[in-house]
Amino acid sequence: MAEIWQWSAVETARRVAAREVSATEVLEAHLARKAAANPALNAVVVDLSAQAREAARAADRAQASGAPLGPLHGVPVTVKINIDLEGQANSNGVPGLAGVIAPGDSPVVANLRAAGAVILGMTNTPEFSLRCFTSNPLHGQTYNPWDPAITCGGSSGGAGASVAAGIGAVAHGNDIGGSLRWPASCNGVATIKPTLGRVPAFNPSATVERPPMAQIMSVQGPLAREVADVRLALEAMSRRDPRDPWWVPAPLTGPAPPSPIKVALAEIPADMETDPEVMALIGQAAAWLADAGYEVVPAVVPDVTAAWRLWCDLISTEIATVQIGPMREMGSAAFIGALEGILHMATILDAAGYMQAMASRARLLREWLMFLETYPLVLAPVSVCRTPAFDADLKGDAAVRRIFHNDQRFLGALSVLGLPVAVAPAGLTAAGHPVGVQLIASRYREDLALDAAQAIEARAGVLAHKLWAR
Repeated sequence: MAEIWQWSAVETARRVAAREVSATEVLEAHLARKAAANPALNAVVVDLSAQAREAARAADRAQASGAPLGPLHGVPVTVKINIDLEGQANSNGVPGLAGVIAPGDSPVVANLRAAGAVILGMTNTPEFSLRCFTSNPLHGQTYNPWDPAITCGGSSGGAGASVAAGIGAVAHGNDIGGSLRWPASCNGVATIKPTLGRVPAFNPSATVERPPMAQIMSVQGPLAREVADVRLALEAMSRRDPRDPWWVPAPLTGPAPPSPIKVALAEIPADMETDPEVMALIGQAAAWLADAGYEVVPAVVPDVTAAWRLWCDLISTEIATVQIGPMREMGSAAFIGALEGILHMATILDAAGYMQAMASRARLLREWLMFLETYPLVLAPVSVCRTPAFDADLKGDAAVRRIFHNDQRFLGALSVLGLPVAVAPAGLTAAGHPVGVQLIASRYREDLALDAAQAIEARAGVLAHKLWAR
């Protein structure tokens, strides 16, 4: 029989609601798991055990009183150190920001609490949440639970590593260039990058607003071992918060497309170097979707390379124009080296170029939306190559360009478009390293992407179970 910390979020909430187990018992099982697993991973870097115990006792009292229970009542979760949790530092992995104490909860934290979740800790991120490798001078490096020699991903690397290892049933993360999807793939877990406006976001500690593209591309979302848990957590996180002007009251489910649902298996641009083992696992995911009744058709999707270029140029222009000062002042030498590698890939745009790029984004998004009318889903790689060592972006500009432009081109391209994307684990390489796939849907059709992810999971199995059995 599975131990309590191995239960899914869905099962945990069900058993707590049925009074088969108390929220306090569930929390203590997860805290014991954290004590056993976290020292080797360094995934949870802010311990909230005392607060969590108070929250679990309050959850048990609420249940005893007959109060209505939220969908995550008694479920242990983590949040990332780059959002506000009242009374805690929103350091974003930067020593110079370690004194930024949140005066209130961000919408994600508030929504998790309202759903009954118990927050047991905060997870690690790279400095300024900008590298796709998780390490910083404040909390150190986070390790991949499958193999410490490879990266756990970033920037939600602590989230991905912790939930894969069984520390919390759900982990919060965020994504501006792949920061939910890349760690999900590296750690063998599932996630959803929601459409802009699905999950409200705001940090009360912020003294200035983020620049436009950072607002348009950055989204909050859950990582979990099972797709059903991702769906449940997305529902909990999506509750309205008036502090986010981008929030949209869109339904979580939509009408079913004509059956069989067409899935475009994205053709890889000819200039991308791919790993045969990774591509074989993507092919296996396509075969599983076909087995589940989807019509999978190889297809050339709208211009991924042009979309990636827009992502690179727009985000780099904003950094170089309004954010570079604090980053260079407070960032470590390793961070600055990786950042310069990103900036050197980009064309830093003038005002006219920035406006033209924003206009081009609308054209590309329109092309994708029309494509998704024919193919409601697109199956694409997270990365076309194997998971690299944790410091692969510290090998110079060429290495940075290879990671972002070659290996992960589909990540940045989809970030700039703002489409919802689920990630499902497709299996393990011969070396025992997880590989995930992206499932792209039209705006606010997270449900379709998650349905397809669940079909793959039903055939691939829950990879974390294999991790725990080793």
